[in-house]
Amino acid sequence: MDYNDRELLDFIAEKNEDAFQIMYQKYEPYITKQANHFYTSAPHIGLEASDFKQEGMIALTEAIQGYNMSLDVTFFTYATTCIQRRMISTLIGSKRQKHKILNESIPLEQKTSDGVEISLENKIRSDNMNPEKLVMNADYQQQLFRNLKECLTDFEYQVFELKYNDFSYQEIAKLLEKDEKAIDNALQRARGKITKLLLKEKKEEKN
Repeated sequence: MDYNDRELLDFIAEKNEDAFQIMYQKYEPYITKQANHFYTSAPHIGLEASDFKQEGMIALTEAIQGYNMSLDVTFFTYATTCIQRRMISTLIGSKRQKHKILNESIPLEQKTSDGVEISLENKIRSDNMNPEKLVMNADYQQQLFRNLKECLTDFEYQVFELKYNDFSYQEIAKLLEKDEKAIDNALQRARGKITKLLLKEKKEEKN
């Protein structure tokens, strides 16, 4: 008998181990496909397809544990989003560790109407906008990125995160399976939203 995701989640909530296995088997083809895609899209990062697959299985477990039935999305949408996000984070983490430290990232700069240049990179690293040097505080940096997640769409954040970590337009397009124009449009939207966020923070710091 075939069970849908909701039925399997109900069984899993009752600690049914068979339901866990059925769910894993159901999503394994998707995870394998995504793992192979990420591996072939970034073959020089130092990760194997099996590494991405392992991260995908971890993401599926977290999705099972974190999914709320009241969410306005299906479990499939929620789970596949979690899987893709974790694989992107794994890819970025590996490249960052292998090739550079965070401070070598390419800045996403934007000028305001009065010619003032605001950059997320500068905001994170410079103490000019932050006299107390909260930039050196990991908690502050994490909060800043959480704020970005709230103001950007999932796609915009993925594009921003990859570009911020020095992936080219071509690499991002290949990883996210979009054309370069879509990547550029998403990045421009992200830059606009980031500028507004930083202007708001700067204004709040003055008050």
